[in-house]
Amino acid sequence: MMRDSAVQPLLTDFYQFTMAYGYWKCGREETNAVFELYFRENPLGGEFTIFAGLQDCLLFLSKFQFTEEDVNFLQSVLPPSTEQGFYDYLRKMDTSTVTLRAVPEGSVVFPKVAMLEIEGPLPILQILETPLLTLVNYASLVATNATRFRLAAGPEKRLLELGLRRAQGPDGGVSASKYSYIGGFDGTSNVLAGKLYGIPLFGSMAHSYITSFTSMSEVKVQTLKPASEGQAAVDFVSLCETWLVRVCCLLQVPWDQINSSELAAFVSYAMTYPANFIALVDTYSVMRSGVPNFCAVSLSLHEMGYKTQGLRLDSGDLVQQSLKIRSTLQACAKEFGVSWFSEIPIIISNGVSEKDLINLRNQRNEVDSIGVGTNLVTCPLQPSLGCVYKLTQICGKPRIKLTEDKEKMTLPGKKTVCRLYGLDGSPFLDLLMLDDEPAPKAGQEIQCHVLNGRAEYLQVTAARVEALHRVYYQHGRLSQSLCTTSEIKSHVQNSLNNLHLKHKHLQDPVPYQVAMSLKLRDLLNDLTKESKSIAFCPE
Repeated sequence: MMRDSAVQPLLTDFYQFTMAYGYWKCGREETNAVFELYFRENPLGGEFTIFAGLQDCLLFLSKFQFTEEDVNFLQSVLPPSTEQGFYDYLRKMDTSTVTLRAVPEGSVVFPKVAMLEIEGPLPILQILETPLLTLVNYASLVATNATRFRLAAGPEKRLLELGLRRAQGPDGGVSASKYSYIGGFDGTSNVLAGKLYGIPLFGSMAHSYITSFTSMSEVKVQTLKPASEGQAAVDFVSLCETWLVRVCCLLQVPWDQINSSELAAFVSYAMTYPANFIALVDTYSVMRSGVPNFCAVSLSLHEMGYKTQGLRLDSGDLVQQSLKIRSTLQACAKEFGVSWFSEIPIIISNGVSEKDLINLRNQRNEVDSIGVGTNLVTCPLQPSLGCVYKLTQICGKPRIKLTEDKEKMTLPGKKTVCRLYGLDGSPFLDLLMLDDEPAPKAGQEIQCHVLNGRAEYLQVTAARVEALHRVYYQHGRLSQSLCTTSEIKSHVQNSLNNLHLKHKHLQDPVPYQVAMSLKLRDLLNDLTKESKSIAFCPE
């Protein structure tokens, strides 16, 4: 299930309307334009980015329409000199004349390569700028951050997104859950995201649940039915207390060090969810209370035909504690003849960062699942991807933005993008070309200039050529069916698997090459010279 776009047409910057009025006033409401949405630098110190947010853009375009209430509000805030005809124009404005081409969502993308190319009437495209940037910027950043966490953790660890309470508001929380899952996480604690996008949900208990109990007398229900049907209910409280004596004897933990209120919390939760029991074991003392209580309750569940799902750690030295806990679980498995007990999943959380995951992978540990919150959803190392939305063509004529900062210079003209693959099946270069150029062919020698600031000339031959852009929206409707969240997630994995390892290193990665065709290079040079000559032409 996917939610409808929550983005309204007024979710844009005020100057988009003042510019749109300027276009309308000059009779340019039908002027055809082309804009590109791209970024200038890969985020988080890496050399790749995951493109995300396309589906939200498409839903936004398909529902774009100003309401009478929207227009009335604009009349109250735009200058009084704004003519009534402009408001009538806004009332009729839709996206039936807009075409959107894009890279498939979930693809690996690189700087200066347009993720979206939008073509249509100039005033409409101007108003679309801010919402499209809003929908792509955060989505792509979080998906990329999640992918880096996955690379740091390795493929065998289960990654759980737990960041809703730390996210930038409710919309940010839902988006973070969606795009973390797309980027490589296995589940979320966010119930709404689970409903909207079919993301697997995870949850156990908080410290507050455990500290809310003060004694076993608060466990009002004493009995539990075994997993097998037709058997009588058992005094589960007494069974847990019996197992606790045996566990404490094995682990040599004094009975008086066991927190009975913690045991009460575990027993209560186990009777509530006997087939889905997961306990948080660090409320009081991990090895002197939490783990013994957990083992006693889990062994009681086993005796009744149930299998515990895991335990969670949320403080302390997570790596060392995981080793001690695994040793304890193995001891119980051997002593009590419960083979699966030694493999109970150990889940950790507590401010986990990308660096923590790298360190974890480089150490011996017994961690099975990792919950990540703040450092995933807030992207503290880089709060924004920095996408831009730039005019490249007007009325069929290429346009360019010149600036003293060469990194901010735009590439002119309506373009196509081809991804070139080597014999090993990995892409090695993205080639930007003008749209009237023939696409290069496999085995053909290609001459181009690398976009690295040094105008480096390059001559390459591709084993395979892929056109990146597809038409997704045209004539007021979707041109392709929307993918499910899981399908986008799979595309991320496939796209990332194709990328050479040297570009995916989390530290000191090798830059991926993006180049422009010779024809595009010549156009860029011509427009640069022309613009400078106009700028300095004496009166």
